[in-house]
Amino acid sequence: MPEAEIDVDVALVHALLAEQHPDLAGLPLHVAANGWDNVMVRLGDDLAVRLPRRALAAPLVEHEVRALPALATRLHAVVPDVVVPAPVRVGRPSPALRYPWSWVVVPWAAGASGESTPVARRTAWARELGLVLAAVHEPAPQDAPANPVRGVALRDRAEARDPAAMDERLGHLPADQRGAARHVWERALDAPVFDGPPVWLHGDPHPANLVVAPGRDGQPDRLAAVVDWGDVTSGDPASDLGALWLCFDDAGRAACRATVQAQARDGQGWDDATWDRAAGWALLYATNLLAHPDLHPRLVPIGQHALTALLADRG
Repeated sequence: MPEAEIDVDVALVHALLAEQHPDLAGLPLHVAANGWDNVMVRLGDDLAVRLPRRALAAPLVEHEVRALPALATRLHAVVPDVVVPAPVRVGRPSPALRYPWSWVVVPWAAGASGESTPVARRTAWARELGLVLAAVHEPAPQDAPANPVRGVALRDRAEARDPAAMDERLGHLPADQRGAARHVWERALDAPVFDGPPVWLHGDPHPANLVVAPGRDGQPDRLAAVVDWGDVTSGDPASDLGALWLCFDDAGRAACRATVQAQARDGQGWDDATWDRAAGWALLYATNLLAHPDLHPRLVPIGQHALTALLADRG
């Protein structure tokens, strides 16, 4: 059975604020986004409230509370104009209001969702995203939040252990693309596993989790924020790098990859095996985004673009 969800609306958010952060309760509220896991409600001009809508997402907010303050400080030193919305207030479960999970108040990032901008225009901020990823991908502490489906060895994924699981994913693809997609997956599985220290990972840096400030008067767009850190964890950097196929065309991907390589840990960059595994992660992400067209239609074009780019580049 589908997991039960809570209807998070403006009335509930106002009541939570009045109960726990009354100095913020007078600010105007409106729902800004409904994601898979969380609801984002804008609070006044400069803040937003981020609340889980289902139990599966509840630990992810706790992960953000633990990890983001230090990561945000590091990223601000590298990309000071890119907002990383570390929590400024934390809310707790409310028995009185029958809301059972923690929630956060974060800075509001003004701009447009990256997935709403033309792919060709994204090259303008590809280098900025590369700087962000390289700054994130530093060794993580042993107590970093754990995520069983991000940053792990691809060989440990269900799709590697059970061929039927990958067959089900490939069933979302046109029949004439499945052979090339399987080749990408097998090449990723054949690549040597990551044997370095686990690095911090955003966990889900696809274009709908990137906020872009549109350029004015002929100026290029710029990366304004990297949001939705609920999947923050540690492990293989290839897990994050798979997003390059989701975000960019050839030119943008090359610019982002070159920046990542130049800035990567110890100045060594990531080897070819890393990028082979990243392509495998890109295939997993693309098939995820294609799997729920009725529930999440706005994510389908991201998956379609990623698949086309991936097979043209690697298939």
